[in-house]
Amino acid sequence: MPVPAHLRSHRPAVSSRPAPAPAPARASHRPAADHVEIRLPWWAVALPAVAFAALLLMIMSPGQAQAATADPALGQLIERTLHLLAP
Repeated sequence: MPVPAHLRSHRPAVSSRPAPAPAPARASHRPAADHVEIRLPWWAVALPAVAFAALLLMIMSPGQAQAATADPALGQLIERTLHLLAP
């Protein structure tokens, strides 16, 4: 006996939310394109501001930066690899 592939019936889903009410008529005669509302989350403004402040602080006080005195490990590894590969 064949087994049906789908156990659920094919009824459309019923939404529990009511249909939205129609928008009220506007009192002004301006077209809708004149008013655009842009909403950003707080972090979309705060993060670039903090990053800008940090970069500005690094530019304003470069005298405290120090160069590394020891050879980095990556440079030593590349140098030894080149000596092994060279004839």
